[in-house]
Amino acid sequence: MRLTTSSTALANCLLSLSKVFNSKNTLPILNCYLFEVKDNVLTISASDSENLMTMALLLESSDSEGVFAINSQTILDAVRELPEQPLTLDIDMTTYTIEAYYQNGKYNFAAQSGEDFPRFTPMVNPIGVITMASKTLCGDISRALFATNTQELRPVMSGVFFDMTPEFLAVVASDGHKLVRTKNLNIKTQEPISFILPKKPSTLLKGVLPKNDDEVVIKFDDKNAIVEFGLGMLSCRLLEGRYPNYNAVIPKDNPNLLTLDRSMFLSAIRRVLPFASESSKQVRLHIEMGKLVITSEDIDFNTSAKEELTCDYNGNTMDIGFKGSSLAEILSNIDSESVVLELADPSRPCLVIPTEHPEHEDILMLIMPMLLND
Repeated sequence: MRLTTSSTALANCLLSLSKVFNSKNTLPILNCYLFEVKDNVLTISASDSENLMTMALLLESSDSEGVFAINSQTILDAVRELPEQPLTLDIDMTTYTIEAYYQNGKYNFAAQSGEDFPRFTPMVNPIGVITMASKTLCGDISRALFATNTQELRPVMSGVFFDMTPEFLAVVASDGHKLVRTKNLNIKTQEPISFILPKKPSTLLKGVLPKNDDEVVIKFDDKNAIVEFGLGMLSCRLLEGRYPNYNAVIPKDNPNLLTLDRSMFLSAIRRVLPFASESSKQVRLHIEMGKLVITSEDIDFNTSAKEELTCDYNGNTMDIGFKGSSLAEILSNIDSESVVLELADPSRPCLVIPTEHPEHEDILMLIMPMLLND
């Protein structure tokens, strides 16, 4: 079998799929890409047994159909350094040997049968289907990922929660100290349904979804989800368990409103953070009419920092502490030029709301305060 494709297109496809692989696999075939040639289209798959991602390439030419597997490192190393040019693969489907021809040279390497490679299983009876723009899903996942829990004690919180209601679709992530919730007001369902997308497939989607208006379709049942996008598809296992009631931690009455330039606030946090205690990373905000004072200190090493910003504040004078690194993460994952901090008192969660939202979306972020040491 002979096929010809663009070296750059092939390299980009392999690079995107390479993030599926685990460093250690129980099955040797999971160290390979699966190549399937049919109707002048090359479909390449990668799997770690729980996640299976495929991407399709339109070939410049092919003379037959077939299925074979190639070691991931061999083929990726072979094509990633090639400049843009036609790349021709000659595959002997009897001996599984490959000759790869490019402009100034040639590679020889081995393939193998792909019969042991995990195959995609269509979802017969999904309990829910979500259709949304690729850029919307990519933005929602990207915005949420940093807030997922990294501790193994609460596995359900290590993923991104998709909560469909009759009013909206909420995309949520929380580690118990910070929370992100994006409402998609155009996506609704008659009966509430939900699922938890694990961190790895969420990260894979963030890396491959184009930031355009192309449709992405998510089908899911109790245990699995299939995401169809452009010329690609991701099949993954879902996290099992009940996600905590995130609405219960979002305070409703926050009379103290602080409006700030987001970039200016983020830069100030980053400047004072190196002088905070290494263990707590605490920064202190003193807020009064027209003025915000940001301070940090490390008593053990006799270091401190202080910076003053002008602001628009409507509320009581307040001192409140936050983990500076978490506050910086929240501000880094907001695109709006300015943000509003909604506060009740120094012991209750603070809401960070962008002043500008993507169309038909409503974004909210939350950070828990830290006890101040007076």
